[in-house]
Amino acid sequence: MTTTTETAVTTQVHRVYIKASPEQIWEAITSPEWTAKYGYHGIAEYDLRPGGTYRVTAPKAMQEMGMPENLVDGEVIEADPPRKLVQTWHALWDEGVAGEQPTRVTWDLEEDDGGITRLTVTHELEGAPIHAEQVSTEAKLREGGGGWSWILSDLKTLLETGNAIEL
Repeated sequence: MTTTTETAVTTQVHRVYIKASPEQIWEAITSPEWTAKYGYHGIAEYDLRPGGTYRVTAPKAMQEMGMPENLVDGEVIEADPPRKLVQTWHALWDEGVAGEQPTRVTWDLEEDDGGITRLTVTHELEGAPIHAEQVSTEAKLREGGGGWSWILSDLKTLLETGNAIEL
């Protein structure tokens, strides 16, 4: 879901239900061994203290296609494992988006009945219209599209089946 107010504040909220514990999902979000397996296969590194650094490094295959080594950087604002992670997010994958101000991403994990966890990702994109378009894009996956919907769908598939979606 994407909402835009008249003051050009854009917030995207994405929700997925995953048959996994909050602890398993937290590990998949914050561990480089896991992040390299789903979505765009970027290697995420977190220092999970307030003020700690965050960065995503492109895998070699992406770098060979022209992507920069550092795809995203940011700062951890709040970490409450395995319930909530708030961070800044500064995309660096192209000049347009890199020129925009950092945005804010909140990961909320809430355990539900039957071993299911509700994962809600809220991406506040005020002042970052290029980034807002790119992370919500409906472009074909093979053309680099999919944004958060793709990342969360692949995360769900990986945790529930043990295999990421093959393109």
